[in-house]
Amino acid sequence: MGYPSDLTDAEWALIEHYFQPRDRRRSASLHPRKRIVDAILYVVRSACQWRMLTNDFPPWQTVYDHFSRWNKRAVWETALDQLNALHRQNNGRSASPSYRMIDSQSVKTEYASEECGIDGGKKVKGHQRHSVVDLLGNLLHVSVHAANCSDTLAGGPVMAGAAERHPNIEAFSGDAGYRGTAVKFVDETLGLVLHISTKIKDGWALSFRNLGWLSAVSLGSVDFAG
Repeated sequence: MGYPSDLTDAEWALIEHYFQPRDRRRSASLHPRKRIVDAILYVVRSACQWRMLTNDFPPWQTVYDHFSRWNKRAVWETALDQLNALHRQNNGRSASPSYRMIDSQSVKTEYASEECGIDGGKKVKGHQRHSVVDLLGNLLHVSVHAANCSDTLAGGPVMAGAAERHPNIEAFSGDAGYRGTAVKFVDETLGLVLHISTKIKDGWALSFRNLGWLSAVSLGSVDFAG
């Protein structure tokens, strides 16, 4: 059985080498790596619990173990960076962007958590996700925290993380929620510029629409736990 979240063979060929074991002598496995990655993408897309993976995937314990180990090795970030660079080059741009945009979205959480809070402005109890994208809508950096932390306070560390991962950055753009403390932090701590925009330029519309896509595909409209 196939699922909409499954990678095609062509897609898998682009990132397969990142998910292979470091020690080739231990490469033998009961479950193909692609099937494990497909299972992880199924959890992300459907927002189901790990224990509720369907039986046509490898055991959830196996899937989660690989997910955890790949997270610790930053495999997902490395693969994402390669795909972003490839997408930019295919669109006639340099591999790494110098201008990035930041936006946030609050996500409902159905379970208790110390990191859970209430976004008073958006009337959402749960977590808030800050995403940094380029002009093509490529996801460059993401951070999740309690929803009751304001954009202007949380935005600075998020942009610092993005700048650390992508050192050629020159400037950011964000909406009015990032004015004040975030602008000062970016200027004084990072030595960069944060432009505050009240309107989205035509060329940026795709990028901000993709933040909505990230909510639907990446974590689901409702947060989930294992």
